[in-house]
Amino acid sequence: LAGPIDEFRNEPVAETSGMIEGDRSVCRQRECPMGNLVADAMLARVADQGVTIAIQNGGGLRASIDEGTITMGEVYTVLPFQNTLATFQLSGADIVASLENGVSQLEDGAGRFAQVAGLHYTFDPAAEAGSRVSDVMVQSGEEWVPIEPETIYGVVTNDYMRNGGDGYRLFRDNAQNAYDFGPDLAEVLAAYLQENAPYAPYTDGRITRLGE
Repeated sequence: LAGPIDEFRNEPVAETSGMIEGDRSVCRQRECPMGNLVADAMLARVADQGVTIAIQNGGGLRASIDEGTITMGEVYTVLPFQNTLATFQLSGADIVASLENGVSQLEDGAGRFAQVAGLHYTFDPAAEAGSRVSDVMVQSGEEWVPIEPETIYGVVTNDYMRNGGDGYRLFRDNAQNAYDFGPDLAEVLAAYLQENAPYAPYTDGRITRLGE
């Protein structure tokens, strides 16, 4: 099988105009270009299903991608776990609590850090765990508005997180209308890169880390 596998891994997917930063030292601590790319790709795939928020754990991002041609091998190096897309509905209060979980172990470089799309949030690393997140905003048309605790939102994540991985127990316990059998996340990313080629990596301030 080595021949066909090598051929598949070397298959070009798209071009990128710059390095897409996905190093663990960045993506487990703050907004990173790879986190934005993957979360954007997840959200774009299911936006027609009424889903408006994507949350991807920084620990699920395992590599950067260099400037130039992106191959399927590189896509699978970034996302090696064969996770699938999972969609569900969750209250605003549970989303905020889940973001708190994401920044609860910053000191340990834990993989639970939440990379997001369709959502803005601020966190204070100096605050006590459980009280670090503020200013959580969601998109309403062209506007960004404060998240409403009682409102139910459509969320997309990966099946590992949906089943309670990395401390996201509210995704497991409180999710409504969950569907865990979406496409492979790596395939979603490859398709998104093809649709948006050449891809320009970016950060846009969707996550604000206080004290920097």
